[in-house]
Amino acid sequence: MFEVLVYMFENYFEADIHPDHDTLSKELFAAGFDQDDINGAFDWYNALEAMSEVSESQLSPLSLRIYSDIETKKLSSESLSFMMFLEQAGILTPGQRELVIDRALALPQAEIGLEETRWIVLMALWNQDKASDYLFVEDAMFNDNRSTLH
Repeated sequence: MFEVLVYMFENYFEADIHPDHDTLSKELFAAGFDQDDINGAFDWYNALEAMSEVSESQLSPLSLRIYSDIETKKLSSESLSFMMFLEQAGILTPGQRELVIDRALALPQAEIGLEETRWIVLMALWNQDKASDYLFVEDAMFNDNRSTLH
């Protein structure tokens, strides 16, 4: 299912192309994705859109986030550290962090690594038209072509 989400983002949403549900489903099936994965990706993305509209007024930026056992078992330590970094850098708000955590837990795989977390953050922020700051940090942190300092 995660591969379907990445494919949808790279080929449709990032380019601001929003085909109707049936057309997109047919195109994804023709691209080789399983219908169950396609339906799961649609449900996941619809929940992301619905949750993006929730108010953050109840979440204080000064509060401390304690992760549950389920969250620490499913989200890798690298993922948790990355989200903390983004929050401390002012890129993720507490509400956006909770959105990312919820969407990560909704994925079917047993563990969510850094790569999946990076994609979820990008999708969540893109959906809220707030991806530009993240993309700058992402490029600075993970660009494999950066020069080596001696």
